[in-house]
Amino acid sequence: MSDTATERGRVPAPHVLRQRLRRWAATPAYPWVTGAALTAFALGELALVPGSPVTVFGVLLCTLSTMWRRSHPAVGFLTVGAALLSFATDGNLAYATIAGALLGSYALGRHRVQHPALLVTCAALASLMVNLVHIDRWTRDGSPGLPVLQGGDRFSLGLYAETLVLTVMFLGSVSMGDAVRAREETRHERAAAQSRLLAVERRQAAEAERAAIARELHDMIAHSVSMIAVQAESATYTTPDLSEPARDAFQQIAGTARSSMKELRRLLGVLRTGTEGVVPTAPQPSLAGLGDLVDQHRAVGGSVDLRVVGERTPLPASWELSAYRIVQEALTNARRHAPGAHTTVEIAYRPGLLAIRVGDDGPGPCGVPDSRGHGLIGMRERAALLGGRVTAGPGPAGGFLVEAELPW
Repeated sequence: MSDTATERGRVPAPHVLRQRLRRWAATPAYPWVTGAALTAFALGELALVPGSPVTVFGVLLCTLSTMWRRSHPAVGFLTVGAALLSFATDGNLAYATIAGALLGSYALGRHRVQHPALLVTCAALASLMVNLVHIDRWTRDGSPGLPVLQGGDRFSLGLYAETLVLTVMFLGSVSMGDAVRAREETRHERAAAQSRLLAVERRQAAEAERAAIARELHDMIAHSVSMIAVQAESATYTTPDLSEPARDAFQQIAGTARSSMKELRRLLGVLRTGTEGVVPTAPQPSLAGLGDLVDQHRAVGGSVDLRVVGERTPLPASWELSAYRIVQEALTNARRHAPGAHTTVEIAYRPGLLAIRVGDDGPGPCGVPDSRGHGLIGMRERAALLGGRVTAGPGPAGGFLVEAELPW
């Protein structure tokens, strides 16, 4: 038998089945199929245990209304009311109405039709009314095998067990629906925050790249153009036997070079800012800004601790910037590949050496070397330019660990 046939005959793993069920539950057909199946079950139950016309009406209305529980969540009030009506008239709670009432109250909590406390209070009052109807019927007609209730027996707490059971049932289903709604809202908010943070990081990376290109252009072109202007102007003074046309030509060369320098400065300013605005004067980030970087990580739901070992020593700008970028990239990788994991950032100042250690307690590199993407390459390149090194991989206690050493 081939490997393909073996794979087809293999039973899916439990997590695969759960994913398939979640996808099926998210389809528009799910409430219609489940509502129709529940109605068919109710018809079979009514055929085995016939009831009064009011009971049949209540059971079928309860099950049929569940088909609209997603498109019109407020129909849950009708579902629960029909279930309690059938129970009040018949005295026996059908299995179909139990399932329908749970689905209806779950939909009310899931879509937050009203506050959960108000929903449970209304359900408790409705359950008490049904319980009082049963007590009144027992008082008037009695029940086979049970004594007829007297007037004072109505206040016995044991008679109100129905109210307690029904209230707990509605409380559980409404609370479950509200909890699912809150979890999905939290997941959506976290995803939106993550998207905003990634957009900011991409914008910052683009700005940094533009600034690097601007510095390269300034170093390569601006110096040469300025030298042309200086030499052209000096030629008119150091060469006394120049003809008037030649002197005018050198002056034109110098003027053109100065104009080119002004235009180049304007273009470099645009390249640095990305707009036609003023060139930013904010300094490059340094280790002094790690506190703000950690606060940004926490603002999007990350958990991080920052530890500084040794006495803070001012380092050259290149070392400060490279160390900051290494920590920033490590925190970004932790958010992307280990969401919800706790991260620890440690900066150690040692004689002639700056040591950086960023570790999390997430799932680790999943057995794939350099699984955290191209960011590790950038870390290693930054460290190599300063004569240092970066190592990354599984931590000693699990998770992922990035260690950098920058000699100075």
